[in-house]
Amino acid sequence: MERETLQEFYRHKFDTVPEEQPGAGHFNVFRLEDCMKQGVPIYSRKDFYKIVLIRGTNRYHYADKSLEMSGPNLMFLNPQVPYTWEAIDGEITGYFCIFTTDYVTARMRGNINDLPMFVPGGKPAYPLNVKQDAAVSALFEKMLEEIHSDYTFKYDLVFNYLNELIHLALKTEPAESLYEHPNANSRITAVFNELLERQFPIETPVQRFTMRSASDYANSLAIHVNHLNRAVKTTTGKTTSTLIGERILAEAKALLKHTDWNISEISNSLGFEEASHFNNFFRKLTSVTPSKFRAV
Repeated sequence: MERETLQEFYRHKFDTVPEEQPGAGHFNVFRLEDCMKQGVPIYSRKDFYKIVLIRGTNRYHYADKSLEMSGPNLMFLNPQVPYTWEAIDGEITGYFCIFTTDYVTARMRGNINDLPMFVPGGKPAYPLNVKQDAAVSALFEKMLEEIHSDYTFKYDLVFNYLNELIHLALKTEPAESLYEHPNANSRITAVFNELLERQFPIETPVQRFTMRSASDYANSLAIHVNHLNRAVKTTTGKTTSTLIGERILAEAKALLKHTDWNISEISNSLGFEEASHFNNFFRKLTSVTPSKFRAV
């Protein structure tokens, strides 16, 4: 699966290279309509984060899902998840900013990947009403103004606007969805999910998914497997094995659709001893074989 570097992004969009910036990391901001280029959208992971305000009717392909959106939407895209998008109807306008891990790490308390919009499996799209669209647009315009200024500390100031953007999106969510880990069961489930997601994405055929059983995760967490299973079941309503299987299936679908690896390579990378075991697993959950799924 392709991974777009920062240098490749600038070359594809502007036929140039990213400018050196003072301090750690890289940040830039653009009007979306200034960066539209014709061509086939490429489904890939990036080496940078991207926040997009986009208007019109669009379809995002994000991990193994497709999201069709109309009107103004704020999208949060991270380096762990492959994506692409296509315009469906209407004039496409908006803004986007890009930034590297180093840029936020040097200025932010905590880990950006712990935020709900960036956590693996989190919600990437936030529909906006007219008032929210105006507020987000104003923040992007402030970023643009500062980026093109001579102010010595402009990248620190822009980070404040970036932070405002994130909190504006968080405030659109119901309070209960932002309350994290109210009890021991949810804490255990959150750590289990983190361990599971840490093994993805699978980026080369030689990479191998190894923690395939509930016992593997229980051992890593230093708890009894029955304790893990009860916590996960109580919190999610699903068994630990079901969640592991669903995550393997999601990665299998992405690899089948967006790489040219053969079935045996995909099977091996996902931890199956035999391709026949992978075929049986995939067919049981989807009612089709991996080959038929890829051909559709």
